[in-house]
Amino acid sequence: MRPMRFDLNDANALLKSSIREFVEKESPLTKARPLMEDTQEGFSKALYAQLAELGYLGLTLPESEGGSAAGAIGLAVVLHEMGRVAFPGPFLDLVLVEAVLYRMGGPEASQLLQEIVAGGKIVLLARSEAVDGVEVIPPQTRFAQGHIRGTKRPVPFGASADVLLVTTAEGLALVPRPREGWKAILLPVFDHAQRFVEISLDSVGTLLADKQRADTLLEEVDLLGALGASALLLGLMERSLELALDYIKERKAFGRTIGSFQVLQHRAADMWIRTESSRSAVYRAAWALENKLDEAPLLVASAKAYCGDSARFVCAETIQVFGGVGYTWEYDPHIYFKRVKTLEQLYGSTGSQLEAALKAQRI
Repeated sequence: MRPMRFDLNDANALLKSSIREFVEKESPLTKARPLMEDTQEGFSKALYAQLAELGYLGLTLPESEGGSAAGAIGLAVVLHEMGRVAFPGPFLDLVLVEAVLYRMGGPEASQLLQEIVAGGKIVLLARSEAVDGVEVIPPQTRFAQGHIRGTKRPVPFGASADVLLVTTAEGLALVPRPREGWKAILLPVFDHAQRFVEISLDSVGTLLADKQRADTLLEEVDLLGALGASALLLGLMERSLELALDYIKERKAFGRTIGSFQVLQHRAADMWIRTESSRSAVYRAAWALENKLDEAPLLVASAKAYCGDSARFVCAETIQVFGGVGYTWEYDPHIYFKRVKTLEQLYGSTGSQLEAALKAQRI
C-alpha cells in the first residue's frame, strides 16, 4: 500500500492557488449574489466558458480526452475552493456527467464529452423522480422505440441543459433539448442560488446503456459525487468560520471585543474542531478514491455524512455569532447555511450515506 500524504503535492498545491485566485477574482459573492438572486439561470455561462478555457471542465478526465488528469484529490481541491465562495452553477454535475460518458465509451459519448470539456454544451443527469421527498424506485420513466416518456424531479439547473442523460427503466438514455425547449416547471427552493426544475419528457432519445450497465456506471460515479459534495461542504464551513472569527474580533460590547468572551471562544473552538476534522475526512477519502483502495466507499460515505452534519453546525453557529444581523439578507452567513442544507440532501443524503458506510463495513 502506498503511504498516505498529509499535504498536497506540488501539482495540487499549484491547482489550489490557481483556482482560489480565479474564483476570488471572478466570482466573489459581490458578483455572484446578483446572478443567484436575479437571473433565470442562476449562474454565468460566460464564467463557465472561462472555466473551460482554463481546463477546469476536464478536471478529472485523462489527457487523452482533453482533461487535466487531476484525479479525485484534484477535484476535492477545486471544489473546496469553490465552496469557500459558494460558487454558483452545475460544476460538480458537469464533472459527474463527464465521468459517466468517459466510462461508457463509444463514439457518441466521446463526441459529447469533447463538447462539454470545450464549454460548448451543458449536459446534466436527470435521475430523481421524487414525489413529496420520497424517491421512486425503480424509475417510472420509459424508453421505447427511440422515444422517452416520463417526469424527472428535481433536476438541478435542468432548464439550462442542452442535453440530459436520463435514467429510465430500460437504462441510461440521451435526450437532446427539444427545439421548443424543455417542459420545465421551476420548483421552490430553500437556497436561492439553486435552480431545481421538474421536467416532463415526451421526446426522441438514444439509449446509451442498458439498465445493468447504467446502474454499475452510476454507482461508481456516485462516489465521486459524494466526495465532491463533501469538499464543497468543507469550503462552505471553512469560510463561515472565517466570517465568524473576523466578526467577533471587530464587534464590541460592554467596551470590549466580543471575541474576548469565553463563551464565544468555546463556540469558535468547537467550530474549528469540526472544520479541521472535516478537512481530514475529505482528503483521506479523496486519497483512498484516487488510489482505488477497498475502503474508499466507506471513507467517502463517512466524509459526506460527517461534513454535512458539521457544516450545518458551523454555518448555524456563524449566524448565532453574528446575532440579529446574521439573519438579514444583506449579510452573507445565510447563503452558506442554505447551500449546506441543500448539499446535505444532494449526492446522497446524510441518512443514506450513513447506511452506505454501514453496508461498506458489512454491518
